[in-house]
Amino acid sequence: MDKYEEFMTKWLPVIGKSIVETFQMTIVSLLISIVIGVSLGIILVLTRPGQSFENKWVYRLLNLGVNIIRSIPFIILLFFILPFTKFIAGTTIGVQGVIVPLVIYTAPYIARLMETALLEVDQGVIEAYTAMGIKRRSIIWNVLLREGRSSIILGLTIATISLIGATAMAGLVGAGGLGDLAYRYGHIQYEVNVMYAVVFILIILVQTIQVVGTYFAARLKRD
Repeated sequence: MDKYEEFMTKWLPVIGKSIVETFQMTIVSLLISIVIGVSLGIILVLTRPGQSFENKWVYRLLNLGVNIIRSIPFIILLFFILPFTKFIAGTTIGVQGVIVPLVIYTAPYIARLMETALLEVDQGVIEAYTAMGIKRRSIIWNVLLREGRSSIILGLTIATISLIGATAMAGLVGAGGLGDLAYRYGHIQYEVNVMYAVVFILIILVQTIQVVGTYFAARLKRD
């Protein structure tokens, strides 16, 4: 018990600060990525061949851009865009300095997941609404997004878990959070108990997100 109390006294404030930083990075990056990724996903679906806004050049360029960014591992992307991150955020360290690469990494991933989810929507339903003269904007909101919401939630759940993994890697460049804690103390200073604590927290966090995401996806599918 003495060792436990000693560990909690020494490391609890540090671990708590790291958890807050991880949540800050994840939430801010996720919200921005959802806005960008959902928009890109809708455009990918609507401009692909056979769709209402078919445009092969827009689709090909956007599709190529998404594929290029998704092919770059996050840790390489992190270093590759350091000048751009510095220009946009004014810094390349801390929570603020990692938001830009996290968004660039996550938004195309969400876009692809969104595209997959929206393509699962029955085309017959879309054609029926189009034949009735429903405006395209209404079809996007009331048909595509509504019918694909269960798959969208599952996709966002996967993206959130992937984003948490990226925030952990961002700790290698001093971004803070649980990844930085595990690297600086768990690895460099060989504080094994700190490493175990970080792994345990990440497991609980990921499992919680997966359970919540799966629950809401199943509930929306029944509605």
